[in-house]
Amino acid sequence: MTNNNSFRNPTLSAEIGMVILAVFIICAIFAPFIAPFGEAESVGKTWLGPSSKFWLGTDNIGRDMLSRVIYGARMTLGVAAICTCLSFLIGVTMGLLAAVAGKIVDQVLSRFVDLMLSIPILVFALMILSMFGSSLLTLIITIGVLDSFRVFRLARSIAVNVVVTEFVEVARLRGEGLWWIMRHEVLPNSLPPMIAELGLRFCFNFLFVASLSFLGLGIQPPFADWGGMVRESGRAISFGIPAPLWPALAIGLTTISVNMIVDWILSINARPSGASAEM
Repeated sequence: MTNNNSFRNPTLSAEIGMVILAVFIICAIFAPFIAPFGEAESVGKTWLGPSSKFWLGTDNIGRDMLSRVIYGARMTLGVAAICTCLSFLIGVTMGLLAAVAGKIVDQVLSRFVDLMLSIPILVFALMILSMFGSSLLTLIITIGVLDSFRVFRLARSIAVNVVVTEFVEVARLRGEGLWWIMRHEVLPNSLPPMIAELGLRFCFNFLFVASLSFLGLGIQPPFADWGGMVRESGRAISFGIPAPLWPALAIGLTTISVNMIVDWILSINARPSGASAEM
């Protein structure tokens, strides 16, 4: 009951985070209906300042910055969300398998993950994208697979503690299969910390996508994404033009809002299970 009441009554910071994130999600879903101009449409002179027609001004080739920021929410958030789902699908499956399947499988998977994590993830991603190109599919698979190694370590560490419990032993004695135990016994009892980790990994992937785009190896033009927009308009700062500040502000607000929500979820999971709800 404590957890249910806590989820019904989020903290003020969590509510602010939800509102900010909801605004960006709405922009991502309804971008063609909200944006005043097209995603790659040149509608004015370059580097125009904010005005009644162009609320955030224009960029280096005369595109409306407000429209680009709105469309950028769709691409940046969408790619980060898909990468996070892929990394959790791979990492959680392999982590639970390592915990349930026995020592040999555990050692093989754990040592392989240790080897992959010994290489800096940014360097690894730059190598892969340089060799295979920066298509959207390649970008998603690269980030999803590389991030799954970190998800694996968390999933395995949680599952190892669940596997030794009595209800898992009872399931083994009943003759339940490996996948059945993973799906019905281990996974449900590992979800609370996994949910919090999901938000943290989304933040990491979101910033990673923006970083790669800023370096020119992420989402490619004509698609709008916030990291690429900062790179394209970065030199405008030298002339006092605020164009790169808007996508940078969107990146910062999204990261802060997700962390606010994750902090709230972590605070709920950290409370003693027997604690009574506040009246």
